[in-house]
Amino acid sequence: MKKLAATIFFESTVLLLLGLIIVMSASSAYSEIKFDSVYHLFNSHLFKVIFGFGLMVLFSFVPYEVYKDYSKPAIILTTVILFLTLFLAPVVNGAGRWISLGLFTFQPADIARLVLIIHLAALLESKRNFISDFENGFIYLFIWVVVICGLILIQPNISNALLLAFISIVLLYVGGAKKIHILVSSLGCLFAGGACAMIFPHSRERILSFINSLIYGGDLNLQVKQALLGLGSGSIFGVGIGHGKQSNLFLPEAYGDFIFAVMGEELGFIGAVVIVTSFLVLFLVGILVAKKTKDKFGQLLAFGISFSIILYAFINIAVSTGLLPTTGLPLPFISYGGTSMTFLCISVGILINIAISNSLKKKSNIEVALNSNDKL
Repeated sequence: MKKLAATIFFESTVLLLLGLIIVMSASSAYSEIKFDSVYHLFNSHLFKVIFGFGLMVLFSFVPYEVYKDYSKPAIILTTVILFLTLFLAPVVNGAGRWISLGLFTFQPADIARLVLIIHLAALLESKRNFISDFENGFIYLFIWVVVICGLILIQPNISNALLLAFISIVLLYVGGAKKIHILVSSLGCLFAGGACAMIFPHSRERILSFINSLIYGGDLNLQVKQALLGLGSGSIFGVGIGHGKQSNLFLPEAYGDFIFAVMGEELGFIGAVVIVTSFLVLFLVGILVAKKTKDKFGQLLAFGISFSIILYAFINIAVSTGLLPTTGLPLPFISYGGTSMTFLCISVGILINIAISNSLKKKSNIEVALNSNDKL
């Protein structure tokens, strides 16, 4: 398990460092025009990465079992914050998702993702004997999914709400919920998310544009077209770091949600494959940690964190390659960001602690067994 912890730490650190390089390349032109400094956005991102890395190291030493005791107060506090977001967050592009505290702003949806995974893992352990019972088990867990995802959905933040609901339902299935309960709840979430997506103009436009491009061969939006041009021009080995054209304002906000296109252009097909492989390795190692963990809470927490990382990475890459409608979700570890980076690093720190803690428990059990044999 120590080797698994080391692999998680290594993969995460490499992705963070790569993200720094790509953000520097992707943001320099915009920073110079907007802030009269090539390094403005890079410096901001560098601070966030250093802060996130410090949190990752810190939380790797915090015993993961303690989160069970604080999961209920944390989920209640998160619910209150999400509710206040509806009234306090300024509306930008038709959505109010960010709360400002003066010195910094944060997106409560990123906090909610980790807190909900922790709370569901804790409930699945405590109600393991009742999870197959809808009235006495499943409904108590699913109510939290509805409340948290519902509050995110009406911000509106449809992509985050649907993904968090999907992660939660998969976690409930892994935790032992009945297939019929999973099916009904999935259909309910899909209907609610689809209805909201068609109600709000910005999401409806993205979805219809994507559908038209599939059926009638219509034009994709500007970002996707430029992303595909960047990926295509990267060829096998790429044009080199800092030499991509999409960073020169051809691709709007290239340092954010569409940063994978910049990576594909500058690092080529080989670089893109390496990135995708890194996320797959991180996911598989996380699954191995979950499989080798002895307690149910640790198993589900490790699975939930690992699954959320690979899912967000897959969605981001799928959007950049035109396989899914534009969502506005960052690429984990790499995209420019604050709250998402912070809580991603905290999540990885927790995953590392699960691996280390169970390694120490296994070693302790072996020592106890050896001592018992010596006495005999």
